[in-house]
Amino acid sequence: MPYVPHTEDEVRQMLATIGVDSVEDLFAEITEDMRPKSYDLPAGLSEMEVLSKLESMAAKNATDRVSFLGAGFYDHYIPAAVDALTMRGEFYTAYTPYQPEASQGTLQAIFEYQTAVTRLLGMDCANASVYDGGTALYEALMMAVRKTKRRKIIVSEALNPIYRVMLGSYTSNLDMEFVTVPHKDGMTDIEGLKTAIDGETAALLVQNPNFFGSINDFTDLFTVCRENKAVSIISSYPVLQTLLKTPGDMGADIAVAEGQSLGLPLSFGGPYLGIMTCTKKMVRQMPGRIVGRTEDSQGRTGYVLTLQAREQHIRRQKATSNICSNQSLCALRALVHMCALGELGMKRAARLSIERAHICAERLTAIDGVEMLTKGPFGNEFALSLPVNAFDVIAKLTARGFVPGFPLGKYYASLENGLLVACTEKTNEEQIGIFAEMLKGALI
Repeated sequence: MPYVPHTEDEVRQMLATIGVDSVEDLFAEITEDMRPKSYDLPAGLSEMEVLSKLESMAAKNATDRVSFLGAGFYDHYIPAAVDALTMRGEFYTAYTPYQPEASQGTLQAIFEYQTAVTRLLGMDCANASVYDGGTALYEALMMAVRKTKRRKIIVSEALNPIYRVMLGSYTSNLDMEFVTVPHKDGMTDIEGLKTAIDGETAALLVQNPNFFGSINDFTDLFTVCRENKAVSIISSYPVLQTLLKTPGDMGADIAVAEGQSLGLPLSFGGPYLGIMTCTKKMVRQMPGRIVGRTEDSQGRTGYVLTLQAREQHIRRQKATSNICSNQSLCALRALVHMCALGELGMKRAARLSIERAHICAERLTAIDGVEMLTKGPFGNEFALSLPVNAFDVIAKLTARGFVPGFPLGKYYASLENGLLVACTEKTNEEQIGIFAEMLKGALI
């Protein structure tokens, strides 16, 4: 039942105080066509009946399918310790730690998370955190705009198209100029990006591995950014960052990532984790919470929120975004996941994922008419060119219990036959063999 604390007399007094006759008058601005047509809700059920109904609905979900779907979100193994620790009440119910004297545990956990992700990406500073990888990319873009006072953004078309849609939505009323440099058969056009950068550029946005799975070294490209006083922003895949050249080593100003692959289940799309890291010179533009370690008057270690540049901290119109819901629970999961695996465990997961992807690519390209779309090195994900429409193949194989990948034609009009295939350490060679046979049969 709803908790309604006010009596009818109290409601009348409140309405009289604000000068309206009824509760309905409070919604007068909402036109009739926008109002609910009916409140004809079903009758209430007992707890036992609700549980039974929800269990029957949940049973309709297909949880036994083998999936080669990636496109930015990956089915990595999550150690049992992640749930066991992060579901403890002191973490699970904690709110934003505004009062450091009562929140040292939460603040220390956030500080350790920041330390872990800066080491992972080779950067100086991190926050904790934003909503997801796309939001992190947008916030990085706005950091660049505030820093450079420019509005021109250079974007690689090989950047995750889901993120590019999000950027378009977030900036639709912000008078930004986006210059998108097309991909070349799934490869990032580095020379084209270099040519597009000029003295009016605020930021460059690239991804490694790119959306098609191809791996690049952007060191020279980021040098061109620095020469033009533009901000270089890279979106990374955290698991593979244990093996690849880090954004810091490439000279990136801001490195962001979708943290879902670090201990967060796919869960129908969230909640996820937007990892944000940057160089020290950019840290004052960073939104969200940043925890610092200090000492009190007695020399004891303490943790506090620092560089707080939100509107409630006096910054007013100069404030950064207020990421105030407790995303630190997702950050904590990422930290526990990384600690549970350790450096060797994370590298092993990355190597196995890459190894399985290369085995899979070899098996699939042995089928007549199936070719690699991209050339050059790739990680745990790769793009294929099929002899038929990829949507049709996906429909056929999914109905038989195998999700073969992501249809590139969904976002790239010229790639209707393109299929993006991903593997993780959970993918085994038996599954790859069955996938190859099923794909071969679907193409006959």
